[in-house]
Amino acid sequence: MWPYFILPLIVLWPALTERSQFYGKWKRPMEWYWLFVAAVMAMFIGWRHEVGGDWISYLVYVDDLVGESVSAIRVNNDPAYAVLNWIGANVFGDVYFTNIVSGIIFTGGLFYFCKKLSRPWLGLFVAIPYLVNVVAMGYTRQGVAIGLAMVAIAKLLFENNAGKFLIWIALAAAFHKSAVVLILVALLAGSKGKWLKFFMVAVSAPFLFVLLLQESMDSLVRGYIEAEYSSAGADIRVFMNALPACLFLVFKNRFELKDEHKVFWTWISLLALAFVLLLKISPSSTAVDRLALYWIPLQILVWSSIPDVLGRKGGKNYKWSGLVISSQIFVLMVWLFFSNNSDAWIPYKFYPWEWIWS
Repeated sequence: MWPYFILPLIVLWPALTERSQFYGKWKRPMEWYWLFVAAVMAMFIGWRHEVGGDWISYLVYVDDLVGESVSAIRVNNDPAYAVLNWIGANVFGDVYFTNIVSGIIFTGGLFYFCKKLSRPWLGLFVAIPYLVNVVAMGYTRQGVAIGLAMVAIAKLLFENNAGKFLIWIALAAAFHKSAVVLILVALLAGSKGKWLKFFMVAVSAPFLFVLLLQESMDSLVRGYIEAEYSSAGADIRVFMNALPACLFLVFKNRFELKDEHKVFWTWISLLALAFVLLLKISPSSTAVDRLALYWIPLQILVWSSIPDVLGRKGGKNYKWSGLVISSQIFVLMVWLFFSNNSDAWIPYKFYPWEWIWS
């Protein structure tokens, strides 16, 4: 299981020593090292072999498309992901082509979002234990959707561009239909052009619904609600969103965010808390669990901001950064040693290495 400590190790020092970029003494991240970490992460995710709880299912997706024409790619099969599988099945790369492309897309989205934060490296460190290891490597389609959704959120907040937000959400939904739930997030931004955003969302939402959800709504209802599937550990994962949500609501005036951004994250925090109640009343914890994954960016924002929220403004605040880092290492170790499904990730196998020695 030691490979799961590689990414935390190479991100540890910059995450511990960086100063908030929202103050004058901040130093721009080393671009060459930033790219190096991105490459390592993309390969770690994309070239895994027999790793993840749904590994067999993803093999089946590829096998089902072997020898099929492009017409076999249908809307209700998550079209963008189906295209990758078709190329892997019929051109080259098998499931590894799908996984490496998915890993690159997810990593690009995560890094784009983290670069907008007060402490990019600390935000990246926070993402590794669960979002990278579990979601990106276990739920490939939804991992890509979340990566694209983080780009969408950044476009909405930092560029105030609802049009680009909708485009990126549409791309995310092409990998996993559940991403359409984030269309309504555009109404929570609280920035200029509110009525324009409302109009764009009102017009676009029905088209996206028809395009991406209508054909598979019956199967989604059967799979998530009627079968009453349950996700082991769903309550813990929902709590992982609820805790930073509470911290944001209590200390939001100390966050170095624009007023409209505070409005946005306030609503996101309230919705994160609503998932706790929804988990209790929903007949399917899996449905709630999968939707709550789109709230993980809240974790990244809050935990990466804690050193400046609770520490000295503009300081390095090593102690607070160290506390956040320690907490995330704790999360990683709890998952590795005590999770019900972590055995599907252990041992980690790297495909090029396995191919050389096979």
